[in-house]
Amino acid sequence: MLNFLSGMTVAGFLIAALFFFRFWVRSKDTLFVYFGISFILFAISQAASPFLNAPHDDRTWIYLLRLAGFALLLVAIAGKNLRKSQR
Repeated sequence: MLNFLSGMTVAGFLIAALFFFRFWVRSKDTLFVYFGISFILFAISQAASPFLNAPHDDRTWIYLLRLAGFALLLVAIAGKNLRKSQR
């Protein structure tokens, strides 16, 4: 059951990434590219999590992927706000 729910979460992340990439194609705003990449990072980390048979101490790279995704979101939002304030 855990693998099924993890797969559904991965599918949700990938669908969200596809939506953001579609919005990027329409608007050419780099914010959507950053959001799409971050959701792909979330999907990779969620997909790798149930297939590891390692102890919890050996899963730090999964959390680094999630951290990179959240950092990318923050950089994208800050960059968008800075560009808007410079106009």
